[in-house]
Parts: sequence; C-alpha cells; structure tokens
Amino acid sequence: METLNSTEPHYVRCVKPNNLLKPAIFENVNIMQQLRCGGVLEAIRISCAGYPTRRAFFEFINRFSLLAPEATEANNDEKAVCQKILEKMELKGYQIGKTKIFLRAGQMAELDARRAQVLRRLACKLYQNMRREAAAVKIQKHVRRHESRKGYIKLHASVLTLQTALRAIAARKEFRFKKQTKAATIIQARWRCHKASSYYKRLKRGAIVTQCRWRGRVARKELRNLKM
Repeated sequence: METLNSTEPHYVRCVKPNNLLKPAIFENVNIMQQLRCGGVLEAIRISCAGYPTRRAFFEFINRFSLLAPEATEANNDEKAVCQKILEKMELKGYQIGKTKIFLRAGQMAELDARRAQVLRRLACKLYQNMRREAAAVKIQKHVRRHESRKGYIKLHASVLTLQTALRAIAARKEFRFKKQTKAATIIQARWRCHKASSYYKRLKRGAIVTQCRWRGRVARKELRNLKM
C-alpha cells in the first residue's frame, strides 16, 4: 500500500503471478491472460483514446508553473494560468474543465520532459552563478590579501622610519651628553689646574717674601755686628 500511495495509479487490479502461488515466480502469459479476461487492457485502450490524465488546477500550476512563469505573475486566475501554460507549450490534446485539466495519453510525459529541460537549464545557470560567485570570492580574497600586504609593507616602512628617527634622537642626545660631560671634565680639569697654579703662586710669593725677610734680618744682624 505504501508503494501504491507513492505513485499515481489509474487502475488497481489483483492478479496471480503464478498458478503455484509461490513467491519470486512471474508467468507473463498467465498474467496477460488474467488482464485480458479482466478487461484491464480494454479499459486502458479506451482510457488512452480519451483523457486518462486528470489534474486539479492548483496541482498543475504547482508542477508546471516554471514552464511559463510570466503566466503566474500576470494572472491570479488558476484556470487562465493553466490555459497560458498549455498554450505556451503548444499542446493540443487537452481539455479544461471547471476545476481540472484533462490530458490525452502522452501529454503529461511531454510536459514532464519539458519541465526536466527547464530544470536542467536552471541547474546549469545556478551552477554558473555559483562558479561566478566563487570566482568573485576568490578574486576578493586575493585583492584583500594584496591590500593587506601593501598595508603591512607600508606599516613596516613607517615603523622602520620611526625607529630610525628615535635612534637618531637618542644618538644626538647621547652625543650632546658626552660633549657636555667632556666639556665639564675639561672645565673641571682647567679649574683644578688654575686653582693649583694659584695656590703654587701664592706659596711661591710667600716663600719669596719669607726669604726676603729672612735675608733682611740676617743682613741687619750682620750690619750690627760690623758696627760693633
């Protein structure tokens, strides 16, 4: 029953696959005789001569609207939409009732074949769009990578320039400090030299004064001795 419900049968007839009533044995001649005697083949022939396929308007539109999408956009009347779809497909073997469409044998297969063609074209177009989008994403990825690399190179150059400038500032500061330190050392050395020289000159003057006074004293003493 599940298999029958998953299909769209027009006739259901029970037959015996074989006279032995055993599974997995299929007697073609016996089954054909049962179908012929049961009138199934004649019923199928008569049905094919008429309109064996019947579809409600909404079922037909749901399945075949992609064959004429402009019909569903321009009209809300289900009967008119079905009429436009059939006219676009240039089918002749059909009749339109109040709520259903009646198709001759083979017309549904023709519609399904054209529907499959449309689906294949749509699938190809979708695949092409997907490839185009994938290519666009790849290009965008390469562009972003190129821009990122350019930004990194520019940032790296800026960092190097900043480091060079900082090193130059530090070197100039160090040079000025050393220069100032050297100048201070020279000034201190000269000051110590000047201080020592001044001290030496004072000592020298004091020694000379002392010597002069001593010689004067000795001379005066000798003079007094001579006068006596």
